[in-house]
Amino acid sequence: MTFFTIVFRDLWRRPLRTALTIVGIAIGIAAVVALVGMSAGYEKSIVKQLDAIGIDVIVSNMEGGILPKAFDESIRDQIAELPDVAEATTVLMQMLSVEDTPMIMVSGREWGGFTWEKLTVIEGRMPLDANEPAVVLGTLAAGMLGKKVGDTLQIEAEEFVIVGIVDGHSLVENGAVLLALPLFQRASGYEGRINFIDIRVPADAGGGRIAALCRTIEETFDRLRAVKSSEVVGTSQGFKIARAMSWSTSLLAIIVGIFGVMNTMLMTVFERTHEIGILLALGWRRRMIVGLILSESAVLGVLGGLSGVLLGAATLAVLGTLPEVRGLLEPDLSWSLIFQAIIIAVGVGIASGLYPAWRGSRLSPSVALHG
Repeated sequence: MTFFTIVFRDLWRRPLRTALTIVGIAIGIAAVVALVGMSAGYEKSIVKQLDAIGIDVIVSNMEGGILPKAFDESIRDQIAELPDVAEATTVLMQMLSVEDTPMIMVSGREWGGFTWEKLTVIEGRMPLDANEPAVVLGTLAAGMLGKKVGDTLQIEAEEFVIVGIVDGHSLVENGAVLLALPLFQRASGYEGRINFIDIRVPADAGGGRIAALCRTIEETFDRLRAVKSSEVVGTSQGFKIARAMSWSTSLLAIIVGIFGVMNTMLMTVFERTHEIGILLALGWRRRMIVGLILSESAVLGVLGGLSGVLLGAATLAVLGTLPEVRGLLEPDLSWSLIFQAIIIAVGVGIASGLYPAWRGSRLSPSVALHG
C-alpha cells in the first residue's frame, strides 16, 4: 500500500464527513471568488469607460469616494486655461433609483464637451441642444428600464423624452442614462455643481507633463484631486476601501473553513490512534505521520478550492444578472483570481492540519497500539 493510497483511503473512509468539510472550504473560497470578482469587475468596467471616452486626466473632490462630492462648476474655466489642457468638460454623475429600476447611473454632461463624441446612435437621435428636455439611454440601460425611443423617463421630479439609444462602447456607458448637464443639475437640485472635470491633453504631452499638470491642479485648487485616467483605479480611496472590504469579508469565511478542516482532521487522528501506532511500530518516522495528515488536509483544500471556484463562478454569473448590478459592472473571473483562490484553499488545508498532525506525531506506539 503506497503513501497516497493511505491518504485517499482515509479520506473516503468517512465520505459524509469529508464531503461536508469540502463544502465548508468551498463556501469560503466561493466568497473570495464572488466578492473579489465583483470588486475587480467594477474596476475593470471603469477603466474601459475611461478608455472609451478618451479621458487623460480626471479632476474630482478628494473628500469623496467612488462617486466624489459635488463642487462649483466655475472651476472648470480656470482649469481650462492651464498649460497642457487641450479640452476640459464637466460632468455630474449620480447613482439614482429611476422609476422601477432600483439603481442606475445618471450622467449629466456639459453640452458640446468631448464626453459626447464616442457615443454611437443605435436608434433615434441625439438631443438637439442643452435645453431640450431629452435623454439618451445606453443599450443596457434601455433594457433595464424597459424603455424605447419616444417613451418618457422620470428622473427625480422631472420628466424627459427618450430621443435615442446609444452604444457607449463600454459596460458603464451602456448602462447609463445620459443628458445635458444643466437639465440634470436642475432635476437633482445641484444647480451650478459638478463632481468631475474630464481633461484631454495635447497628443504630444508625455507622462511628465501630465504629472506636472495634476500637481498644478491640486496645488491651485483646495481639496481637488487630479489623477491620470490610467491611475484612477489604483489610487482611488474608494476602490481601495472596496478591495479591502472584499478581502476582509472573505477572510471571515476562510477562518470558518480552517476550523472546519481542523475539526475533521482532529477527529481523524483520534479515530486512528491504533493505525498510527501500527505505522510507528512498523518503522514510520514521526515526520512521515505529520506528512500523512498534512497531505490529507491539503487534498481536502484542493478539492474544496476547485469546488469553491465553480461555486464562486456560478455566484458571479447570477449576480451579473441582477438589476442592481447590470450596467454598473461586469463580474471578472480572471485566471489570476482562480489561481489565488486555489492557493488559498490549499493554504487553508495545510494550516488546518498543522495541529492535528503534531498531535498524531506525538502518539506513543505502545499507547496507540493498546488504544
